[in-house]
Amino acid sequence: MGLTVVSGGGHTWRLTEQIGSGSEGFVYGVDDARPLVAKLVPDPPGPEAYRRRVARLVRQRREPRTVGLLSGTPVRLAWPLVSVRTADGTDADRVDGYVMTDMRHAYQPFSHLLSTSARRTFLSRATWATALRAALALARLLDELHAEGYVVGDLKPDNLWVDETGRVGMADIDSWQFTDGREVFPGRMRTPGYTAPERIGAPAGTPPDSASDDFALAVLVHQLLMAGLHPFAGHPADGGDYVSYDDNVLHGRCRIVDRTSVLLPRSVPPADLLPRRLAELFRTAFAYPRRRATAAEWARALAAELAPGRLKVCAVNARHLHTVERPWCPWCDQAERGTDSYPGQLQEEA
Repeated sequence: MGLTVVSGGGHTWRLTEQIGSGSEGFVYGVDDARPLVAKLVPDPPGPEAYRRRVARLVRQRREPRTVGLLSGTPVRLAWPLVSVRTADGTDADRVDGYVMTDMRHAYQPFSHLLSTSARRTFLSRATWATALRAALALARLLDELHAEGYVVGDLKPDNLWVDETGRVGMADIDSWQFTDGREVFPGRMRTPGYTAPERIGAPAGTPPDSASDDFALAVLVHQLLMAGLHPFAGHPADGGDYVSYDDNVLHGRCRIVDRTSVLLPRSVPPADLLPRRLAELFRTAFAYPRRRATAAEWARALAAELAPGRLKVCAVNARHLHTVERPWCPWCDQAERGTDSYPGQLQEEA
């Protein structure tokens, strides 16, 4: 494609194929021996402010609060490593961005764990235990970010990565809300279906906070444990038209809060597959915003469900794992209604 980017120190990289795009920018492969990609943002809301934001994130990579977040293998965060600009054209034509770790080196897109067909193709050994482990890893990572003063603000599947063991990674760090000294870099993005009710309809520029992240976390954990089902999915049971997830959020249409509020296909996973403690956290997260569980509380509850003796293997299908609180297999119940979220047999131990 011929694009070249250059850092402030004069190092150049040749970009290869475009591998992704989002609401703000484009991600390209980088011709380098290391697993790297580059994100370019053609029209940020304030080019100078965006350059300063990325420069501060690059600098924070070496600060104590961030060093711990970036430790371990595989790396959990696609943190900006160096600011870059496209090398060609006039100064006004050049596009800003940054180079970061290529998460494809160690992970699959998070959405692969939420789709039966993608899960079977790309994460063929995944079970409900994998979903529990991914939910726990995500809750722990978010808790660590909040403890260090970062707010994701736009937590959603498109920004997340997962591997076959349930480890989780996160990208699009440049949209986070954070402080650097006395300067606040506000969160800029929000996504329908993952926006807390208090932020829906709020004026543009209304900053997120850790509580709005906690709402998005609850949505994602629900999707993980319910084989991709969004907690606010479903047509209004009162006969009205389905508008959007956000419309259901604002009107309290949520099966786990009120089973009579929405109509869903019979093939979705049964609501009672959830352990009691997790079901209660979902109800408070979606019905009582002021009592919404934090990421730390989610992490403790999810860890408890992964404790020895808390999971049971179905006698019919070895890929059907479920909580011991349920006397029979919820996935077999689902399969009898037309869809099996975890079809087939494991060849080895899960």
